[in-house]
Formats: sequence, C-alpha cells, structure tokens
Amino acid sequence: MALAEKKKCMSVLRWLLVSVFLCGLCAQAQAQSDTLLAEAKQAVEAADPYMGDWQGTWTTEDGYESGPLVAQVIALGKNTYRANFHIEFNYEWPPLFTLNGQLDSGVVQFAGRAEFEGNALDVQSRIKGEKFKGKFKGTSDGQPVSGTLVMEKTIRLSPTLGAKAPKGAIVLFDGKDFNQWQHVEKRPGIDTVQWILKDGAMEVKPRSGGGIITKQKFTDIKRLHLEFRTPFMPTARGQGRGNSGVYLQGRYEVQILDSYGLEGRDNECGGIYSVGPPQVNMCAPPTQWQTYDITFRAPRFNDNGDKIRGALLTVLHNDKEVQVEAEAKNGPTTAAPDRTETGPGGVYLQDHSNAVQYRNIWLVEFPQTNP
Repeated sequence: MALAEKKKCMSVLRWLLVSVFLCGLCAQAQAQSDTLLAEAKQAVEAADPYMGDWQGTWTTEDGYESGPLVAQVIALGKNTYRANFHIEFNYEWPPLFTLNGQLDSGVVQFAGRAEFEGNALDVQSRIKGEKFKGKFKGTSDGQPVSGTLVMEKTIRLSPTLGAKAPKGAIVLFDGKDFNQWQHVEKRPGIDTVQWILKDGAMEVKPRSGGGIITKQKFTDIKRLHLEFRTPFMPTARGQGRGNSGVYLQGRYEVQILDSYGLEGRDNECGGIYSVGPPQVNMCAPPTQWQTYDITFRAPRFNDNGDKIRGALLTVLHNDKEVQVEAEAKNGPTTAAPDRTETGPGGVYLQDHSNAVQYRNIWLVEFPQTNP
C-alpha cells in the first residue's frame, strides 16, 4: 500500500473512532436526561397530577389569530388550585391573568375574568387527564372575540441537573455520608449530623440539631453547584412552605423556598435576603429537583481594615441568571450563623423546620491570587 493511501486510511480510522466515542457520550447524556425526566415526572405526579407546568396554544374561533400559552398550576390544598397564565415560562410579573380552580370527580375546573393588554375575556377551562382545555369569549381592543385554548403537561429540567464535579473540584456531598459536614450548634450528646440520608440525598430532619456547615472553609468560589428539592406542602403558605437556604461562608443566604408561581422576592427562591429579588422566578414545582450554580466573591478590605466592597453573588437558578454580582453591602444576611465578615467560612445549609432535600454538592475555588 502506498504511503499516501496508508495516511488516508489512518485518517478515516481516527475519524471513525472519534465518531464512535462521541456517539457513546451522546447516548450516555440522553440516557441520563431520560432518567432525570422520568424521576421528575414520577415525583410530581405522585404529589399532585394537576400541579405543574402546562404548555400549548390559544386560537380564535375564526382561526385568524393564535399564539403560545403556558400555565403554572399551583396546588393550594383542600382540592383548590391557582393557575397563572403567561405567554412563556421565562415570564415577567404579573401573569397575563390568573384563574382559581376546584377539583371535583377527577376534573379541575377553572373559571374567571381575564383582563390584559386590551383584552377582557370570560374564561372557562378544565384539567382532565393529560389535557388542559378551555374556551374564552369577550372583547379584544373593543372588538368581539372568542376561541379556545389547549395545553399539555410539560416538565422543564435544569440543564445542569446531574452535573459532574470537574477535575480539581471539592466534593462536599456525593450521597454517601456526612463526612464533610457538622452541625453549627454543639448540643450535648450530638456528635454527628442528625439529618437523614435517603436515596443519595440528604434531608433536613427538623429540630434534630439545627443547620449544618462544611468543615472546610472557603473564600472566593468560582462555582458552587448544589441540587435541592422542596417538599409538597400544599396547605402551607409563605415562609412555611419548603423553606431552607444556602449560606456562602455561613454569612450570605441564597433563599430556598417553594416559590413556584409566586412573584419572586428577596425572601423567595433565588432571592438574596435583604439584598435583592431574583431577576426572574425560575422555581420549579415542589418535589422536582432544581439547581443552584453560584459564584461568590468575599468582601474586600483596605489596609486599614475598612470594607471597600461587600460580598458579590452571581446565582444561576435552573441555569438561568437570577442574580448578577449582587452586592451584600450591609454584611451578613438575615439569620446567618456567622455575623463576622472577615476570614474564610463554610457552606451552611439551613434547618427551617421543613424537609428540604439536597444532593450533588461540589465547588471549585478561585485561585488564591485571583483578585
């Protein structure tokens, strides 16, 4: 065989090997995505088959106009629901309109008045099985209009769900033990973490020993990845509904709360207590795993010890930026176990008496020389 032909064959062989390798990676990624999607669907359906995200379209009877429509259905307990309607899920507050619903004989009926952007509509709709259907009638910019809406259940997973710790990362929790953690408050007779290990996750055990903090302390964090899910508490409201929080250095809290379908305030999911609300509420329904990916810069001080800049936090909630270099100008946030501002600190997970779960926690530090 001529040298040129040998080189060509080797090039083709390399291409084939690379293609097989890449196909294998794609198959693995798809298998993981399918597993996570099935996990989320099973959890949400087991909690409440009507709760969650619905996606579809609205259409006028004459077919002249149509467009996208989504709804977030929130379970409120005692067979009652609220549905917030938007054009898309990455929405601005307030919703286009909101309808209240009641479950009866396996059907959730929603009815009410929708007034938005020059529209005044009477809406009748219902969830039955896998469909969310309805009709509307009223006026649009003063002209008579009527039509239908049809949506189906959908599950939005965070693209960083199941993210593997990169080379050089510090793994804080891999689902096996609490070796990297300890309770902040020392209590007589309690030497080990009292939270629950369950199916590769840790779960807050209310009033068992308080919040937990990493034994290792950190300064600047390039990326803290953690996954969490809030419990299904349909009759609870406000701060009593799936409450916890992750504190950087044990000082600066990124709130964890079942804020699904809410406005998105500084004390709700994705908010930084007393600093600022999330730019958008990316909260998933309770029982569905979610992600935080957080970049943290500790406060800076001059040679005299005066603070010249507060701590900075950038937060991605379900891979969407909800905080961008938010500055904690006034120091540690509400209920921080460490009220100082100097020196490194651990990652603290709060016990707020709700059975919030965590898994897959790891971080990558900035180099010490990085300003």
